Amino acid sequence: MNLEKFGFLEEHVPIKNTYKIKGQTRYLLHPKTKEQLLAFLKEQKNTNIPYFILGGGSNIIISDEEYPGVVIELDNLNKIEYQDNFVYVESGVKIQKLCMDIIDHNLKGLEWASGIPATIGGAIYGNAEAYKTETFKYLKSVTYIDKSLNIVTKKKEELSYGYRTSFFKEKKENIILSAVFLFPNGIKEESLKLIEERKKRRIESQPLEYPSAGSVWRNPSNETPTWKIIEELGLKGTQIGGAKISLKHGNFIINTGNATGNDIRNLIQYTSRVVKEKTGIELKLEQEFKDW
Repeated sequence: MNLEKFGFLEEHVPIKNTYKIKGQTRYLLHPKTKEQLLAFLKEQKNTNIPYFILGGGSNIIISDEEYPGVVIELDNLNKIEYQDNFVYVESGVKIQKLCMDIIDHNLKGLEWASGIPATIGGAIYGNAEAYKTETFKYLKSVTYIDKSLNIVTKKKEELSYGYRTSFFKEKKENIILSAVFLFPNGIKEESLKLIEERKKRRIESQPLEYPSAGSVWRNPSNETPTWKIIEELGLKGTQIGGAKISLKHGNFIINTGNATGNDIRNLIQYTSRVVKEKTGIELKLEQEFKDW
């Protein structure tokens, strides 16, 4: 397959991930348009070359080995358009950028996302949330490529979603292209003040000085937060290789400098096993392993 006709192509390059694991991919493709992406997907069906879509790399645990296929970044799908309080945004836009952009347009509703290094596509995929507010709250509709390679638009009410999950996470064959949000009116100064307050809180409570991918596990349904369970079991500070459960926040695994994908995987599996044995709680992983 001649991959260059589907966008800007790079070879043998690192896979972007916030854990800073030194994995790489044989090919990294940046389609310039949704038409190029669709053309690649149609031809891929005949070749079966492996591929996956990469968002901000903020919720994945990659392998230490080179990926033998094509990693696709949709960073060229980066339009933001306004019609009053309705905002059209393509999937490659960073949610942090959208947060600041709507504030400049005197809208609010994404202040919670100012510290999340995800794309809009990735945020919708995992229904990213913080401060008891989720991506789907102000979402109106999503346009995506389905498994039959049709471009489909569905209203939020037609899509299943829940705590840190969505239709797209459960049905991984769909690729998000764009979305429409309806944000309420806001006051720029108040939004910026809220962002600054929460930034200070994150610095105090989260190990932002180390590479990580945020919360490792979802909070159990009994409402006892995972960080508290891990802390009470004395698991904070547990280390395997270069991967360590943060002493600052029990639901963060940090890369102390030379962590591998296997280090992180082994630490996750060990911690989950101990929590299950000691409390009966089966922790549900929020992050995803990318295996090949």
